[in-house]
Amino acid sequence: MIDRSDLYKALQDRLGEVPAVALLGARQVGKTTLAQTYATRFECAYFDLEDPQSLASLDQPQAVLQSLLAQGKTIVMDEVQRRPDLFPLLRTLIDRHQRNGQFLLLGSASQALMQQSGESLAGRMGLIHMGGLALSEAPTTPVETLWLRGGYPRALLAGSNRAAMRWLRDYLALVIERDLPQLGLHVPAPVLQRFWRLLAHYHGQTWNAAEPARSLGVSEPTIRRYLEFMTGLQLVRQLPPWHENLGKRQVKAPKIYIRDSGLLHHLWGTADLEALWQHPKSGASWEGFALEQVLHVAQPDEAYFWATHAGAELDLLMFKHGLRVGVEFKRMDAPRMTPSMHTALNDLKLDALYVVYSGERRYSLNTTGPAVQAIPLQDLSHLHADWN
Repeated sequence: MIDRSDLYKALQDRLGEVPAVALLGARQVGKTTLAQTYATRFECAYFDLEDPQSLASLDQPQAVLQSLLAQGKTIVMDEVQRRPDLFPLLRTLIDRHQRNGQFLLLGSASQALMQQSGESLAGRMGLIHMGGLALSEAPTTPVETLWLRGGYPRALLAGSNRAAMRWLRDYLALVIERDLPQLGLHVPAPVLQRFWRLLAHYHGQTWNAAEPARSLGVSEPTIRRYLEFMTGLQLVRQLPPWHENLGKRQVKAPKIYIRDSGLLHHLWGTADLEALWQHPKSGASWEGFALEQVLHVAQPDEAYFWATHAGAELDLLMFKHGLRVGVEFKRMDAPRMTPSMHTALNDLKLDALYVVYSGERRYSLNTTGPAVQAIPLQDLSHLHADWN
């Protein structure tokens, strides 16, 4: 059972606060379903800009949109980045009507959408980022199944693990052969397939463009451009490094994660749990999966990782409500305090540190100084309560 009521409420609240809301997320995470649910309930006008009929109805966009807004309608526009010429018009209409909830804009290419709308709709648009299904949205699904198949609804709800992996294979092919060329990345499909497998190799590691560039026979700027496109489609997460003046040499390259664990496992060829557990990088997969779950719950203002060349590191550093909170990910039964955790607490002046692990109970890891709590991945409600 899928429950996205929290996202629906966030969408409804934001539309009541600002003239336009952009709902951003990778293709097939459920943006259209969520928007159509809202549109049906509130009798919105709906345009799918990948549908020829919707495109034809916007041949004279000013007259059509002006008429709908005059009726008090909210206008939903799916894949709006495909019509960048509309954004100056949207700004004009928003300023003319002076009310909240005028437009709901959906996009699967977040960078393209933000570049197109940044100047036109600055100060007029709120953002909601939508990922795949999280643990809290699929409470009856075993954690291992969600980890293996990932959060795309069609993969998670497939009839078998093999069917889920076939769907993910076709999904990635569609991204490579259709979405990326439409956004301006004209690269032969076999090259991008190889690039994706290199990304899977780097999952959970700091990024170094030199090795992939040599492997594919292209320049480092070209490799960075490929990565930016994948990040813009919200398929890859670049977790930036945090560094400050500590008198220590700190890592300054981003960490790379394939955001959907199912997509990662397809690239690895791990089609079932037995193969996943035996994979030499299954720990990195679990870390990336847990990272996405924590970010979904915490919704921090900013997120980083931290590492020094001497070996101290922190998997996740979050800023929210003026606090600094660290998170470590441990796929073990009973994590303990480590020297690296002590270093992070002291050097980064953390207000709290959570150790998200694969066990079943919450407990404290220290008795003095900032709170250090071990919390189970399958129950992040404590993290939600502490942060919201």
